[in-house]
Amino acid sequence: MADDVTVYERRGRVAWLTMNRPQAANALDAGLRAGLAAGFERFAADGDATVLVLTGTGEKAFSAGGDLKEMATTSLGVPPVDFVPQPGRSVRVDKPIIAAVNGVAYGGGFLLAQSCDLCVAADHARFGITEARWGRGSPWAAPLPWMIPPRVAMELVLTARPITAERAYEVGLVNAVVPAVELRDAAQDLAEAVGANAPLSVRAGKAMVYAAAGRDREAAWAEAEELFRPAYLSDDAQEGPRAFLEKRAPVWRGR
Repeated sequence: MADDVTVYERRGRVAWLTMNRPQAANALDAGLRAGLAAGFERFAADGDATVLVLTGTGEKAFSAGGDLKEMATTSLGVPPVDFVPQPGRSVRVDKPIIAAVNGVAYGGGFLLAQSCDLCVAADHARFGITEARWGRGSPWAAPLPWMIPPRVAMELVLTARPITAERAYEVGLVNAVVPAVELRDAAQDLAEAVGANAPLSVRAGKAMVYAAAGRDREAAWAEAEELFRPAYLSDDAQEGPRAFLEKRAPVWRGR
């Protein structure tokens, strides 16, 4: 519904979760945070959805971050780990999530884009870790030096100055930058490309990339072998070669 602070819908096998507080630049107040948690959980349980796209309403903001008015009213101290729902941390989601960044992604908005597995940005989007400007903290940015060069992570955290979508692409934070009018189609196309593949292989691939972060090669290889074992032993592992032999598209069953 248009009045809901989050909207969950599907385009084929691709689910879309939209932050819908445009009047407040999609700032993450209690209502929106609860809506995000519910949306991530709904996607995790949605057997008809293979990929989720997270975005915001309008062209101004993906999310401007925490609601500072609410923080001032509640005298927020140290926020709990799940203060902003993070897929893969506070909400378990094995399937891929794509951020479609339609405007500024500051603070908690940056956190959400960082927490997604892939990211497509409109060419006018901006990314910033603005917490130092307001005397707040960004412990959630700890994985950032694994994603981008440490000097760039240091710049973001220390200066609180946003970077452009193009700069975010150059340093590897963003997978693609497109004109704003093409953002939804580009995100949908990327989601469909991921969703067309065998679901067990996709989920194991996602888990492998995260498991490999910060480990030596031998430990990463050992865990990767275990992560992919269910995919190798699945019916889908036989369906792929069989479909190739029969010159047809594979029919994935996720088992």
